[in-house]
Order: sequence, then C-alpha cells, then structure tokens
Amino acid sequence: MKSIGSFLKYALLIVYLIAVVAPMAWVFLTSAKSTQEFYKNPIGLPTLVTAPDTATFNAFAENYEKAWVGSNFSRYFVNSVIVVSISLILILLLGSMTAYALARFEFRGKNFLYALFLAGLLIPMQLILIPLFFQFSDMGEAMTEFFAPLARALGLGKLTISLHDSHFGLILIYVAASLPFTVFTLTAFFRTLPNELREASLMDGASEYRTFFQVMLPVGKAGLVTVAIFNFLGLWNEYLFGLVFLSDDRLKTLPLGLASISMQAQYKSDFGLLFAGLVIAMLPTLITYIFLQEQLTKGITAGAVKG
Repeated sequence: MKSIGSFLKYALLIVYLIAVVAPMAWVFLTSAKSTQEFYKNPIGLPTLVTAPDTATFNAFAENYEKAWVGSNFSRYFVNSVIVVSISLILILLLGSMTAYALARFEFRGKNFLYALFLAGLLIPMQLILIPLFFQFSDMGEAMTEFFAPLARALGLGKLTISLHDSHFGLILIYVAASLPFTVFTLTAFFRTLPNELREASLMDGASEYRTFFQVMLPVGKAGLVTVAIFNFLGLWNEYLFGLVFLSDDRLKTLPLGLASISMQAQYKSDFGLLFAGLVIAMLPTLITYIFLQEQLTKGITAGAVKG
C-alpha cells in the first residue's frame, strides 16, 4: 500500500514537472523556427535540432537579433530593469519599515493602519485604473502650478510636469499597488523573529534605526527575498498599467514591447521573432528563481514551526 502511494506521488510530480517544463521548452524551440516552418509544423522540433547546419543556426540567431536589435527589445529590456529595480527597492524599504513598526511597536491607530493595508488587498487594481488616470492628470497640473514660480526664478521658462508617459508615474503605481501585500507578508514574518535580538541590540547602545537595518533586516533576509520574488514576477510581467500610462515607444517596458512586435510587416506574423522575444522576457524570471529558490522556500515555511 505504501509503495502504491509513493508511486502515485512521484507520478503526479512527474506530470506536474512535464506540465511546467514542456511549455517553456516549446517556446524556446519555437524561437528557432521561421514563420514558414512554424506553420508547417507548429508543435514539432525545429530544423535546428533535427537537421542542424549553418543555415538553420543563422536563422535561429537572426530571430534573436531581430528581437534584440531590430525590434528595440534591448531598450524595452533596459526600461523594465530600471522601472522594476527602483520599484522593488522602494517597495522593500517602505514595506519592511512599515511591517517592522506594525509587528514590534504599540501605538495609537496601529490596528486601523494594518486594516487599511489589508483593505488594499481586497481592491482589484483594474478597478481604480480610470480614477487613477484622471488623478495623475490633476496631480501633474497641480505640481506644474506649484513649481512654476521656482522655474521662472531659475530661468527655466515654462515647466510642465506630467505623471503620464513617465517612468516615475509608473513606479509610483507599482509601489502603491505592491505595498499592501508586502506589508501584510512581512508583518507576519517579523512577528516570528526573536525579540531578544532587538533588546540586546538596544542594550548595547544601538538606535532603533541601526537595530532595524543592521540586526533585524539581515535576520529577516528570507522573508525579504520571498516578497521580492513575488513582487518581481508581478512587476516584470505587468502589462495593463504600462499600456495605459506609457505611450512613448522609448519608455515602453518588456510586456509592451513584446505586444508591439507580435505583428510585423502589416498583418503578417513573425512567429520566430515573437517567440524569441518571449524567451528574452522569461529568462530574468527563471534566473531569479533558480538562484533564490532556497531563500524562497525558507521564507514561505518561516513561522510554520514554532521554535
């Protein structure tokens, strides 16, 4: 009976492994095909694998060259790196400080503040898309009027500030949208850390800020990495807010760039180019997970067993 249970367990794991790996392998192999080859055999192995030669390798390399250089994917990639990196730094900094205060200190309004962050998890971001669009317009006009005297005094002429079509505005959205989940997760995580560490640091003369940054944060690295990975996956693949708030092609992120190159030469699809772009978009998430999977496991299981 035990052997049957073990067999079923491993069989399910193998099926799950195939279900996860097979689509990624198919995307990578399809990126080696031309459009004509894709139409002839969409699910089969590419010629690069079945009959490799210089021509098939050049076609494979050409797909990635067209995606990276010809379709400006290098620019989209850099834009995504800039936006996601700055957003993650702000999310982890603000979220960890807020979560630490909620987990370790007692103050008036603490439960209400925590409830506000929980409420942020209940509101779909798509629901606030239109109000946020008009709010950004009003904020841009207000900041333009506020800084107009300073701009004239500095000889800058007419200064126009807009949160639309800017990485700064998109970063603000990403940070605000990610803070509820980050605070909720890290608050529970910081509560599992031994309070003796904080007390010992304070007794040694360290300030609260030094205790937080040099003692508690390093101990809570597993929780920070877990939150960082989940936020990274969501922000790296985010499409809707980028589509609404970015119109300049020079500012577009990877998901927007991938959508823009999905149709080439009027309405003729270039599937080799498209799947090469998909591979480029997937690689950072795969690399991030491979190198941080141990920390992710520790962060998820932290607090599950009392010690």
